[in-house]
Amino acid sequence: METNLNHRKAGINLRLVTEDGNPAANQDVKIAQKSHQFLFGVGGFEAVELAGGKPDGSKTDEARAAHLREKLDKLFAFHNYATLPFYLGRYEPQEDKPDEGRLKAGARWFAERNVTTKGHPLCWHTVCADWLMNYSNAQILNKVIARIERDVSAFAGLIDIWDVINEVVIMPIFDKYDNAITRICKEYGQIRIVKEVFGAARRSNPNAVLLLNDFDMSQDYEILIDKCLQAGIPIDVIGLQSHQHQGYWGAEKVHDVLARFSRFGLPLHFTENTLISGEIMPPHIVDLNDWQVEQWPTTPEGEERQAREIIEMYEILFAHPQVQAITTWSGGDDAWLHAPAGFLRTDNSEKPAYKALRAKIENEWHTEKNERTDANGCIKLEGFKGGYEVSCMGKAAVFKLDGKNGDLELRLKAVNSE
Repeated sequence: METNLNHRKAGINLRLVTEDGNPAANQDVKIAQKSHQFLFGVGGFEAVELAGGKPDGSKTDEARAAHLREKLDKLFAFHNYATLPFYLGRYEPQEDKPDEGRLKAGARWFAERNVTTKGHPLCWHTVCADWLMNYSNAQILNKVIARIERDVSAFAGLIDIWDVINEVVIMPIFDKYDNAITRICKEYGQIRIVKEVFGAARRSNPNAVLLLNDFDMSQDYEILIDKCLQAGIPIDVIGLQSHQHQGYWGAEKVHDVLARFSRFGLPLHFTENTLISGEIMPPHIVDLNDWQVEQWPTTPEGEERQAREIIEMYEILFAHPQVQAITTWSGGDDAWLHAPAGFLRTDNSEKPAYKALRAKIENEWHTEKNERTDANGCIKLEGFKGGYEVSCMGKAAVFKLDGKNGDLELRLKAVNSE
């Protein structure tokens, strides 16, 4: 696919100087991209157990820990963005006993590996806490706000991106089972609820990136977004789910979704992407959760199809200037709904999609150059936005290429020097 990716790149004039301030004149230079500005994401739930143990406080046995570690190491060899679980019914199954320690352990595991993390979600009608049902609607709203203030504050600096509220389009009419969030959404209305939860998140971390997230790609979501923006709700990013258990959307629909949701002028995150490498879910299923199977195997033919579809979709999204992140929801098979939706099979072996996307990110969407400085120690660079290392004369320096600086002086230091 021929696409213009100039919006993913930037240029810069670098001047390299030695530790004593003299120009590194007429020297060979190697420039290597070490990270991407674009967020290539995958679900990172397993890090919570690996780093923090099981919910009951016990440690994970060595065999499982090794399996989880191998899985995460493979997935985050080329992903730089992880989603962590904050579903209230699991995060705080008993009131005032949040699972903060384990989640912080998982978030730190990623921070040590320079992986950006996002919390998902702060408010949702599904996987809601049963204990909220013991309170009046006014009390429920107050407790939801207090929960958001507590958790966003507690994780500030560790997690600074949040799916603030999830699937608001269906929230007031959700009828699978009674729950506290649908109750308050029915009474107070969608816009009031969204405004309250976004306000709480913004107060708690003014620097956080706050998302409105939904699976409903219809006009109903567009209308909701428009109303929220008119109400002055501080939405930073529009979250778009793309679970495709019933088959790939296709390029035409991907372009249509981009056109309709980019009109708001906000960044777009494809927050939950799923493409299947086995039998496709039947088209008559309305709620994906209604498709309950004990086994859902991957197939060789399905894996080749999945790889083609993932590459096409990622190419389209990466080419769109408002898209800032893509998260594949399940890194491995047999996760949500037992779907064969991962980059890895259940034994952690790599599927064609894993190899194809890794090659795309690390080779095609990657900058690595050999240059030579002029008499003043200067070189020019154009490359994909992200973090870089420049090596020269047995020494090195790091810098960010983000389009904000046209000129930058770098002081070369010994590789292990502070």
